[in-house]
Amino acid sequence: MRERLTEYTEHHRSAANEVCHYIGIPTIIIGAGTLLGFVPLVRIGDVSLTLAEVITGAVIVFYVVSARLLGVVTALILGVLVALGRSLPLLVGAGLFLGGWAVQFVGHAWWEKRSPAFLRNLVHLLVGPAWLVERAFARE
Repeated sequence: MRERLTEYTEHHRSAANEVCHYIGIPTIIIGAGTLLGFVPLVRIGDVSLTLAEVITGAVIVFYVVSARLLGVVTALILGVLVALGRSLPLLVGAGLFLGGWAVQFVGHAWWEKRSPAFLRNLVHLLVGPAWLVERAFARE
């Protein structure tokens, strides 16, 4: 994870773009939680397992295995954001998802003047949230 975080940092040098990421990434996660929550997989009684829980579980495993303490903290935040997204109506979640991506791309186009890191390495879609958590703790 350290190498991925270092590479990700190289694509995010502008403070304004970083602010866009602090807004955009959580917004995307909340919106994704909503959208994926509308894809049912299994229903047992009153309990429904959706694509949101399956994907979130897989991402949590990735964080915990690849980033230890940072991964645990990122996983907890991810879980809260996805749960929040699961509580929203579909159109609200879709709007948040699209709006979050818009903020991200504006940050890269306007301030960073560089394409997003995930266009070169899709794993960076998972690195972004951990990068935000690490940056937040580094500022304390």
